Amino acid sequence: MKVSELAYQRLSLEEFAAEIKEIIAQVKGASSAQEVMEARKRCNDLYIRLETAQALSYMRYSINTADEFYLAEKDYYDEMGPQAQNYLLEYTRAMLETPFRKELEESGQLIPLVFRSFEVELKSMSPEIIEDMIEENKLVSQYSQMMAAMEFEFRGEKLPRPMLMKHAKSPDRDTRKEAYEVLGNTLKAHSQELDGIFHQLVQVRDRMAKKMGYQNFVELGYYRMGRLCYGPEEVKKFRDNVRRDIVPVVSRLRTEVAKRLGVDKLMIYDYDLIFPQGDPAPKGGKEEIFAAAKAMYHDMSKETGEFFDFMLETDAFDVESRKNKWGGGYCTSFMAYHQPFILANFNGTSGDVDVVTHEAGHAFADYSTAHNKYVVELNVGGMETAETHSMSMEFFAWPYMEHFFGEDAERYKFMHLLDALSFLPYGTIVDDFQRQVYENPQWTPEERKEAWRKLEAEFRPHICFDGVPYLEEGTRWQYQMHIYETPFYYIDYCLAQTAALQFLLESRKDYKDAFRRYVRLLSQGGEKVFTDLLREAGLKSPFEEGALKEVAQEIEALLKSLEETSGL
Repeated sequence: MKVSELAYQRLSLEEFAAEIKEIIAQVKGASSAQEVMEARKRCNDLYIRLETAQALSYMRYSINTADEFYLAEKDYYDEMGPQAQNYLLEYTRAMLETPFRKELEESGQLIPLVFRSFEVELKSMSPEIIEDMIEENKLVSQYSQMMAAMEFEFRGEKLPRPMLMKHAKSPDRDTRKEAYEVLGNTLKAHSQELDGIFHQLVQVRDRMAKKMGYQNFVELGYYRMGRLCYGPEEVKKFRDNVRRDIVPVVSRLRTEVAKRLGVDKLMIYDYDLIFPQGDPAPKGGKEEIFAAAKAMYHDMSKETGEFFDFMLETDAFDVESRKNKWGGGYCTSFMAYHQPFILANFNGTSGDVDVVTHEAGHAFADYSTAHNKYVVELNVGGMETAETHSMSMEFFAWPYMEHFFGEDAERYKFMHLLDALSFLPYGTIVDDFQRQVYENPQWTPEERKEAWRKLEAEFRPHICFDGVPYLEEGTRWQYQMHIYETPFYYIDYCLAQTAALQFLLESRKDYKDAFRRYVRLLSQGGEKVFTDLLREAGLKSPFEEGALKEVAQEIEALLKSLEETSGL
């Protein structure tokens, strides 16, 4: 069945509440572990119905944010969702309090990690914050709709932001500069709304945290992310590792790029370009990219070939950029149908290829774990684990890049690897910015922008924003959607990138063995925590002191090697 044909049916709060109340009573009144397991199955089936309805309605809203029906459905779940979460919280509490917990764990019917995830869930939600959660959802929707509808007038055309940013990779510096000026000026025209929405989000999130007894939103934010093996202290160690061992290497490499571009000062509008003659772009459009991807996945393994055929047969991609379409990219899954789906915005750059590697890495994980025993409670793992699936797939695709980029394959690899390493300082800025903002909820918009500028100077000292309208004020974060929509998510990309870089290095020693370890990691879903999965795969934890030093050295050496083979 095609994704467009999947049946959508709203799950009403009344129907959900009636069923979950029965389930909760069944857990509380259970006279055996088997009865608890029967209630769990009922709850999981109900949750799958809810998640599928929410995911379908959001997907159909995001492909056209002006669709009045699915906008109304999304708004409905924005209000219904927190109330459903509250009922699920009562189920969680009942599961944690059942006298059969020990028997369930010792008999292997439920692994201890399920109960640990329940404990974290209990700390992430409270009935007294339901109204605040509804308000938060409305503010996030307001931001998302504004960004999706925003048009950028560039040389007589009105473009969505993904299409505007295609010009940020132009070999012509004036074109790049003009694109960033259009970006800055357009954002500036919406500055009051951008500042206002974010200020309200900070206030409502701080209010929720304090109602639940937390000092600020940082602690609550971590619980909401469902993190089971690390917290703010471990992330601080990671930021220190990035500052000490990654920033100097990236600054050195980016300074060399600036010299090749012939610029004395690397401006923000120079940062998207690596090669003076222009960065490698796919040799074809959508049809050619998907044909190359199909051949790649069939050669990679039997499982990946079957997966990609399934995605194509079900029309599980929406990749054309257009007005009123959500401006980012994502992979989601419709659990009741065991169906992954990918949304993206093709713009003719190498980012189009990333869609069939990165996002397909997510989809392959969803596809591979759809029937796992604990997929409802533990999903594919935490978001850092999920991003390891996708970012690592980008690098396992390297042997096939000539099918996408032809003679520019080696140049693509250099660009891709430099961008991957360069991402670590940027992602760390995003994370630490959020920490500072939520530790200081009283900050004014100007103080938040000043904090961003200081972090840029610390983690990306090689970039200059001077003279770029609006962005020079410290506002780059305002079109980083995660900051508004999913606070504290972004560090997951950074943690995953460290694992992906290690998989790349391992794949160059023994591709078959590295891929086997990757598939093993991916197939376990959330049944082991991130640090345990890394250990089993033979990779270093990013939280260890000095964990990134050797990785940075090896990546820099690989980049030097790629310089030679790509004729730089």
